[in-house]
Amino acid sequence: MALLRITSPHTQRAGRRTSWVMLMVILATIPGIAVQSWLFGWGTLINLAIAAITALLSEAAVLTMRRRSVAFYLKDYSALLTAVLLGIALPPSVPWWVTVTAVAFAVIFAKQLYGGLGNNPFNPAMVGYAIVLVSFPVPMTQWVGASDMVSSGSMLSLSQSLQAIFHHLPSIDSYTMATPLDGFKHKDSLSSTAAFNSIASLKGANLNSWLFINGAYLLGGLILLALRIITWHTPVAVLSSLSVISGVFYLIDPNHAATPWFHLTTGAAMFGAFFIATDPVTSCTSNRGKLVYGTGIGILIYVIRTWGGYPDGIAFGVLLMNFAAPLIDYYTQPRTYGHKKAKKGLTIKEDN
Repeated sequence: MALLRITSPHTQRAGRRTSWVMLMVILATIPGIAVQSWLFGWGTLINLAIAAITALLSEAAVLTMRRRSVAFYLKDYSALLTAVLLGIALPPSVPWWVTVTAVAFAVIFAKQLYGGLGNNPFNPAMVGYAIVLVSFPVPMTQWVGASDMVSSGSMLSLSQSLQAIFHHLPSIDSYTMATPLDGFKHKDSLSSTAAFNSIASLKGANLNSWLFINGAYLLGGLILLALRIITWHTPVAVLSSLSVISGVFYLIDPNHAATPWFHLTTGAAMFGAFFIATDPVTSCTSNRGKLVYGTGIGILIYVIRTWGGYPDGIAFGVLLMNFAAPLIDYYTQPRTYGHKKAKKGLTIKEDN
């Protein structure tokens, strides 16, 4: 007798393939990229181009060695998304070889070495960023001074940006300055008021520039929420915990601690909360787990910013919580319908 085969129902939502999700995340970064390019010049766009080429070539090379279909796996846009995230995170005037190192390490070692998309335990973009931050700390702290460019109109031209990135001319140093987080971190014994009045990177124009950048990435994050690509749990937990812990320390010592507003509107707070911490592969899966995961990231960001050796703590905060994500998921998974929660211990009665 012939067997009747019935396939499982098609439950995938139309347009919700991996490639569509990755592409939507990339498109959601456009407002932030546009603002960064307006404030910092062509450097961000050049970084994105270098990062994209490096990511695609690295992915293709590893897939070829693994005897996998290059065209099939490149079409999921995951390598391109890693390139975009790193191109955004790196300083606009960083030498080209720093970008190549970060992206190649992210794609080859942090992603493909574990088996490709879905198997990597750590966020590839943040692994690449952390590697170059530790290995090349000087170029990683040279950000173009947005305050001078906006006020004087001395924006780096395309040729100047290309020369700075590919030849790293010494003259580029006249255009660079520390970020507000870096300036506040190294204010030494100055009070908060004195630091904001005397340190160039803490002046109003530069602070407003970072406010615009964070606002643009907040807009992109809201787009991802509206498209239901991410849920609110992780970004809200990150920003809330960062606000609460910074607010507590500001109330304790307002002369030396920064306000919650400063922590939310400078650095990569919005970009990290909506585009980095929400990585579906390396973050938690349950809603309760996402809240715990995001809270841990927010606390670690403040701890690293305040007492760590680096001005921003997004990368290390995310990577440290990637370690904890499986454990958090284990203890926060919802109860399966029809099953009771396991008891803490079992009592074994002996028969008399």
